[in-house]
Amino acid sequence: MDGQEMTWVQSLDKIVGDIGGLVWGPYMLALLVGTGLLLTVRLGLLQFRMLPYALKQAFMPHKRNADGSEPAGDVSHFGALMTALSATIGTGNIAGVATAVALGGPGAVFWMWMTALVGMATKYGEGVLAVKYREVNSKGEMSGGPMYYIEKGLKQKWLAVMFALFAVLASFGIGSSVQSNSVADAVYHSFQVDPLVTGLILTLLTGIVVLGGIKWISTASSLIVPLMAIGYVLGGLTIILLNLELVVPAVKIILTDAFSASAVAGGTIGSMIRYGVARGVFSNEAGMGSAPIAAAAAKTDHPVRQALVSMTGTFLDTIVVCSITGIVLVMGLLKMNAIDAGTGAYLTEVVGGAPLTVNTFNNMLPGEGGMIVTVGLIFFAYSTILGWCYYGEKCASYLMGDRMVPFYRFIYVMTVLLGCLAVQTGDQAGDQAGVKLVWNIADTFNGLMAAPNLIALLLLSGVIVAETKDFIAKRKAGELE
Repeated sequence: MDGQEMTWVQSLDKIVGDIGGLVWGPYMLALLVGTGLLLTVRLGLLQFRMLPYALKQAFMPHKRNADGSEPAGDVSHFGALMTALSATIGTGNIAGVATAVALGGPGAVFWMWMTALVGMATKYGEGVLAVKYREVNSKGEMSGGPMYYIEKGLKQKWLAVMFALFAVLASFGIGSSVQSNSVADAVYHSFQVDPLVTGLILTLLTGIVVLGGIKWISTASSLIVPLMAIGYVLGGLTIILLNLELVVPAVKIILTDAFSASAVAGGTIGSMIRYGVARGVFSNEAGMGSAPIAAAAAKTDHPVRQALVSMTGTFLDTIVVCSITGIVLVMGLLKMNAIDAGTGAYLTEVVGGAPLTVNTFNNMLPGEGGMIVTVGLIFFAYSTILGWCYYGEKCASYLMGDRMVPFYRFIYVMTVLLGCLAVQTGDQAGDQAGVKLVWNIADTFNGLMAAPNLIALLLLSGVIVAETKDFIAKRKAGELE
């Protein structure tokens, strides 16, 4: 019975993996990076020039209108950022980076960095369009995101529908099942807790919060994300400071391996870039079109102000948190003699996912290291589950109306439980087939929802530039603070 079950899982995993390979082929990589590069050039390196100002806006109270009234929106700049970060700072930073390093080699970290640097411009453009084309729904709440700027800006309803459909399907992968799967996997290997028990607890906690909508999700995210991000970053920095002699060799391997792919047996630079870019997008979601759904809910006096805040999410997620994970992982591989310091080739089999990060932190910081990752993963993943429920329900509402939201929430919460049960499937077979399957499904739908959004960003890049010039002009004229 178990053998038949695993044959079915392995076959499905192969099919999904093949489809994912096509989705994340050269055309998608070119579209993703090309969109970021185009916006970077057209905006005059805005993500670098205005990053300090953007960070200031992210952590300050939202600006009131000139007459002292509250600007339109549901949550503050900080609340919108935390909701977006709740959906990005999660398993992508812990399990996703580990999977990229294991399957793509240390050089995949470099391509995650490159994706993030141009992705900051992409995330900025998404934020501008999200606020500009948002609208008020039947409940008096703000609704926005790619489906709205594709329909209202591009006048392409069919493409908007395709994005919303792919986003709903993606939410069941990247948003619920992948997150709960990684939590159950880490808790099972750290504390031997039955994945079913983990699944039931996560399902209950998710159901309680998502019933309150964006305001409850924003409040929960604003409490969970900063606390756990700071704790995780401090833990990673402690490891780096205690092993300074390994920092330079680790960074050197990352940079040299980025163009050699020597770490993966039979690997190619193309496969490394694929895993680096795919996991980078999985982590910071720049170009996917998910974060602008949260940005549209922000109380803001101008689209550009919230777009700048949205842009900081990519910086904090990938350049800060993912970098710490990636560098610590390579340092750990060096310390355990699992990698050749000269060529970057793996000397032993390296299995990715949350357990790799847990084991590495535990070896580099005995006692506390593994606990930091496990606890961080639990809370990161939980906040991601909450954030993606909001994304998915907005897309479901766009497709079928607000009446469908309760049904969507029920299905979403159930997929949290299914993701945990996939750990048992993989563990029974001993080859993590269940874990691989949910990750491949997530990657595939990520790419499918990114395509319509990236097309819209390219065709509406003139609107993004015009709004940026308007914001700068109004600031110089004193009309905006």
